[in-house]
Amino acid sequence: MREFNAVVLGAGGVGKSALTCRFIRNVFLEGYDPTIEEAYRRIVEIDGQMSQLEILDTAGAEQFTAINEFYIKSGMGFILVFSLTQESTLREVDNLRQQIYRIKGGPDPIPIVVVGTKSDLTAEREVQRATIEKLVNHWGLPFYETSAKKNWHVTDVFENLVRQMRERYPEDPDKKKRRRLSGKCIVM
Repeated sequence: MREFNAVVLGAGGVGKSALTCRFIRNVFLEGYDPTIEEAYRRIVEIDGQMSQLEILDTAGAEQFTAINEFYIKSGMGFILVFSLTQESTLREVDNLRQQIYRIKGGPDPIPIVVVGTKSDLTAEREVQRATIEKLVNHWGLPFYETSAKKNWHVTDVFENLVRQMRERYPEDPDKKKRRRLSGKCIVM
């Protein structure tokens, strides 16, 4: 089984933990309790392939920027989260995206999904879909509007990221062969 790790980044209070807990445990966190760092694991089947996904739910980006740099260095894929009800949080996503490209660099595409949360709060919406579509088209990144409360498009986010990570980090056929041989006793 392939193993991938994903880092969930965004400003404080945008719904990173709610999104992650909805995906991992299928529950909605009603109250807001600021996260410092939480790690979760889940085995997922996507396109008939099993993968183990480790998800690191981080603190609000503005609170722990030095720690975020460490997360970015060690992360394979990234979920950049903003709230559809707070336009200022979209700017933080752009800052994080730029930081990821600066740290990870390289010619290969970096697995990233952009997520707008709280899509069920239509009366409080500040970020227009046209604004987001223009940005993500410019960035060349997939985008989902989600609601952890209503469980709208939550799974789509994580499935898209796993697919991107599979493509970016193909399985090494030699490693697969070595793994099959390890642990077996060969008598000559």
